[in-house]
Amino acid sequence: MSKPITPLSNVDAAWLKMEDPTNLMMVTGVLTFPRPLDMAYLRALIESRLLQFDRFRQRVVRPALPFAPAYWEPDPHFNLGAHLHCVGLPHPRDKGALQRLVSDLMSTGLDFSKPLWQMHVVDGYCPDGRHEGGALIVRLHHALADGMALVGVLLALTEMVPGALPPMAAASGVGDDEAAPGRLSSWEALQWRTATMVGKGMDVGRRAVIEGLESYLNSDRPRQLAEQGADYAHALSKLVLRAPDPPTPFRGRLGVAKRVAWSRPLPLGEVNAMRRATGGTVNDLMTSAVTGGLRRYLEARGEVPADFRAAVPVNLRGPNEMGALGNKFGLVFLDLPVSVVDQRRRLDTVRFRMEALKGSPEAPVSLDVLAAVGFSAQAVQDAVVRVIGTKATAVLTNVPGPPIPLYLAGQPIDSLMFWVPQSGRLGLGISILSYAGSVAVGVATDAGLVPEPDEIVLGFYAEYDELLGLV
Repeated sequence: MSKPITPLSNVDAAWLKMEDPTNLMMVTGVLTFPRPLDMAYLRALIESRLLQFDRFRQRVVRPALPFAPAYWEPDPHFNLGAHLHCVGLPHPRDKGALQRLVSDLMSTGLDFSKPLWQMHVVDGYCPDGRHEGGALIVRLHHALADGMALVGVLLALTEMVPGALPPMAAASGVGDDEAAPGRLSSWEALQWRTATMVGKGMDVGRRAVIEGLESYLNSDRPRQLAEQGADYAHALSKLVLRAPDPPTPFRGRLGVAKRVAWSRPLPLGEVNAMRRATGGTVNDLMTSAVTGGLRRYLEARGEVPADFRAAVPVNLRGPNEMGALGNKFGLVFLDLPVSVVDQRRRLDTVRFRMEALKGSPEAPVSLDVLAAVGFSAQAVQDAVVRVIGTKATAVLTNVPGPPIPLYLAGQPIDSLMFWVPQSGRLGLGISILSYAGSVAVGVATDAGLVPEPDEIVLGFYAEYDELLGLV
């Protein structure tokens, strides 16, 4: 008996509608290992832990009829080989070569005739030029999952101890919705671990964005607005009426080609020492160092650094939702003090602005806007994306990853990094991710606007070293 089709949620549909050749709606992650990955072991992991869930076997269908919702349906020709690939890394097979491969994949769309995910096992990665290691590149369409869900997917494939036996592939004939008890218990344990490691979501309620818009248009409801939705309406008006960002080399017409770079893992012990000496949080320090790196990049090109905004995703999942797919996050807008010359003052400014955003209703409001976009016609969606796209220049993500080393397919994970798509046609993405006692920064850019994101990373290193000098 065939399984019923499942309509996309409005928020997931919004990310589907925002797909564009110059701004692909993919979440991209890269993991590195000290030795090559065992392809058969990884395949068994995927079969036993991921493919028991329908979404990894389903494709998106977009009906030809106007206003008909897109839906998930089982791929009748599903083949794991179309989603799990082994690729060789060209000479010199170092980090630069891996960054170029990730850049190429980030510039290449997923096949919409199949389930919207792919993994590439990289063969021949030699980060030090001598010893052969391994790497894994993961891509998920944003309609399938957001960045937090991607972290959950990766954690679901990992183990806490080395040397675990390869899992048995699911070959018992048990269907996706009738998972064997042992496998289900294992997955539930991984969900709990994800919630514990990644952190708690915000317990927030939300109203429909139509209600917020109606409160502006219906002059007979001022008292009801004041009693029930003043904060919500204020946040919505702030989102819509906020002045556009100034022009910088990070803004402009996007092309198809993208570029990525990421830093080496930095010891959290150092960052915590800086935090104790300067105040604030790890996130404040890393954001300040990234802001300084962006300032150095502009100065090196003869530009006058000006403040601009970063759209910051805020997880809205509760702890019991950490293992779920789909999208459940909102956006807040952080003014990056790029114009501030003094490093200590820049850090204090970042800390002050970060603190002001805590508890802001902007995150749930933006989630409602996305839901409305997913429900609207394409022309309305394009207009909303254009408006929101003028309010920011970059997307800045900060995700606390697993605090302990993890193992994938029998190999310890040396490092991991991921990027979310730059919604609103933005050309700059910054990712801050902690893992196993270290923290790293990743940069994703449009190749036509910023062809060498490594230069931003170098500026970040310089800022980090100066902050370390304060200790």
